[in-house]
Amino acid sequence: MATVFEGDSYKTPDKVKRAFREYLLLGSRWSPYSFFIKVIFKYRALALKGLYTDEVWADSSRELMGYLESCGAKFDIRGMDNVKKFPGPMVFVANHMGTMETTILPGLICPIKPVTYVVKEKLVHGPIWGPIMRSRDPITVTRKDPRGDLEAVLTGGSERLVKGISIIIFPQGTRTEVFDRTKFNSLGIKLAAKAGVPIVPVALKTDYWSNGALLKGFGPVHRDRTVYIEFGEPMMVEGRGKAQHEACLDFIEGRLKQWGAKVVEAAAE
Repeated sequence: MATVFEGDSYKTPDKVKRAFREYLLLGSRWSPYSFFIKVIFKYRALALKGLYTDEVWADSSRELMGYLESCGAKFDIRGMDNVKKFPGPMVFVANHMGTMETTILPGLICPIKPVTYVVKEKLVHGPIWGPIMRSRDPITVTRKDPRGDLEAVLTGGSERLVKGISIIIFPQGTRTEVFDRTKFNSLGIKLAAKAGVPIVPVALKTDYWSNGALLKGFGPVHRDRTVYIEFGEPMMVEGRGKAQHEACLDFIEGRLKQWGAKVVEAAAE
């Protein structure tokens, strides 16, 4: 069973044994992706049998994380104490760079508290990834009907939060390596306010595993790029939540700048 990381942070050790397939596949992108495919099919079988529990989800996430480290990924994870300090459910709002965060975040959060995602509806219907995603009881949105999506998130999210299940939401709506705060909506703030739970900003730099032109989830692998994940301080939403929304944006944008990610600079007034 995946355990909670001790302390507030985690860094990949300097000496990690490289996977044999790193050499076999000449350090190409298909070395880490072959592990990803292996993990997906292994746990898809459990999901089809109704055995893909929260604990197994965390295990599969940490298993993949270990495989990625054996393929040159270096993780720098901070702010774990912010996930632990509030005993109840929370709403995690994060920027969305790529596929990696959807596979790694469960291994960090699930050992501490139950969690699920807000995802595009089509992800729960796919023949490969679908059984796993459906087992997580996510909140689904269409990305085509803003009013309907808002209702789905506020209603479905509140129902899960009442049950003690935290929510991860990517307010940008689509994966991008360039952060633009003007495209980061306040849906997470609205959900946290309605449910009366804290909002937690999460800054992510996961472009080790980048997006592809043809296969979006299987772009080039950049072994020279550190994977940064940091959880900010939990905040209770006050009023309409404008101050908390801006605080989330400032936290994410500030960390991304520190880590050398691309950020769209605000136009001068």
